[in-house]
This record gives sequence, structure tokens and C-alpha cells, in this order.
Amino acid sequence: MKPMLRPCAAAALALAALLVLPARASAPAAELQRAEELVQGRCSMCHGGDGESSTPAFPRLAGQHAAYITRQLADYQSGRRKNAAMQTVVEDLTPADLGALGRWFESRPSHAHAVANPGLAEAGRQVYEQGHAPAGLVACASCHGPAAQGTATLPRLAGQHAQYIERQLRAFHRRERTNDNAVMHAVASRLDEQQIRAVASYLSALK
Repeated sequence: MKPMLRPCAAAALALAALLVLPARASAPAAELQRAEELVQGRCSMCHGGDGESSTPAFPRLAGQHAAYITRQLADYQSGRRKNAAMQTVVEDLTPADLGALGRWFESRPSHAHAVANPGLAEAGRQVYEQGHAPAGLVACASCHGPAAQGTATLPRLAGQHAQYIERQLRAFHRRERTNDNAVMHAVASRLDEQQIRAVASYLSALK
């Protein structure tokens, strides 16, 4: 019969065995490294190295909800949301990659941005907060929140490029964008061009 080890001796042997095992990166650290590799290799040229794109042609992603980003990337991958460039970027990414990118961009700090026309932004604030009853337009804040922070299923709009918001509203109005909440089709169809520019201007200045 083999002699039984005392509890302390057994614990010491177990610890020694663990110490000789190869070290493994923690899941969060490994995910962060993978996300940063993807951002710098695929995303930064358009969206900036920290999610603050420098041109209105591309959306700011810093501070955006992780779940929302992940879903949009998946929609590009499946073709539910149309953009040839984005489909090429994400076509070979795994679900884990998409989730890692979402969480990485959500962790980036957002910034407030000055507006060129404060009067236009103020008109946009009124539409965003109160809607426009004569046109049957409900307040944008009723879904996206009073500070335009959004939710896991609705995008954070605060600080987004005004021109990008304008393009998305027009795309909803023309039914060119169909992967998101169908309510946006009705909302966008009730906004005239002046209101679109005003709301976009207001949102771009929020943080």
C-alpha cells in the first residue's frame, strides 16, 4: 500500500505541478490583444485608431454599445446590411472576433464636438426631445434616450458625425437600410431635409 500524503504535503505537490504548466493568457487580455490587432490592421484606416474617425464618411465608434456594434458587424457579414467595403473587412471574422471588436470600441472614450451652426443645433434639440406633432413625429429621445446614449439594441447617437447621421436617416427614408428597427422607416419618412440636418447637428455636439 502506498503511504498517504498529509494534506499540506498534497497541496504542496499540487501547487508545484501547476507551476510547471505553461502560462496562459487570461481571456480578457487575449481578447483585448486580438481586438487591437484587428482594429490596427483593418479598422483604423477608416474609423481611427481609437474609434474617433476623422472624416464624416465613416461613423465614430468610440463609446458605442458593444452589442450594437457586434450585431451590425454580423449583419454586414451576412449581407443583411449592405456595404461592399465592410463586407470584405468582416467576411472571415469569427463570432468571437465580432464580440471582441464590439467590446473594444465600447471601452474607448467618447468626445464632445463643436457645431458650426448653434441655431440649427437648437432646432434639432427641439425635434429630438419633443418630436413634431403636425407630422406625427414622435420624439427621438423616446427610443434613444434623453442624452442620446441609446441601448444595447439601439445605437448611441451622441457625438456621431452629423453628415453620417444625415446619410443614415436618408437611407432609412429610402428603405435602403433595412437591417434595423422598422420604426426608423416611419420616423425618417416624417422628417424633412431641414429637420434631418438640424437633428444631426444637435446630436453631433453631445457627448
